[in-house]
Amino acid sequence: MVQDERGRTGQPEPDCPVEVALAAVAGRWTTLVLRELMHGPQSFSSMRDRLPEISAKVLAERLRVLVERDLILRERLGGFPVRTRYHLTAAGAALRPLLVELHRTGAAIETAHESRTPAE
Repeated sequence: MVQDERGRTGQPEPDCPVEVALAAVAGRWTTLVLRELMHGPQSFSSMRDRLPEISAKVLAERLRVLVERDLILRERLGGFPVRTRYHLTAAGAALRPLLVELHRTGAAIETAHESRTPAE
């Protein structure tokens, strides 16, 4: 399973590829914001429409953090009023297989829990 020496540590290290990947998607709503951007560039308001349960404050914070992590780019568009569009970087797009696999794994875990018979 471990493909190089960075994954053979005895404790979590910030440069371990697994830790890097987990840190990239950490935070409530982060995976959903990334999922929406996987469909293509989005404005702030279109993401609010696609994720109506997220508050504007939390969405703004998630977008800021994802920009800081170099997973998305914030592009200011000309005109009045000034508009902003967000899109994935190459590193952000590279998260697609991870998100797909996390979904598959979560579904498998859920199924396993549902099929368990209670102890008598």
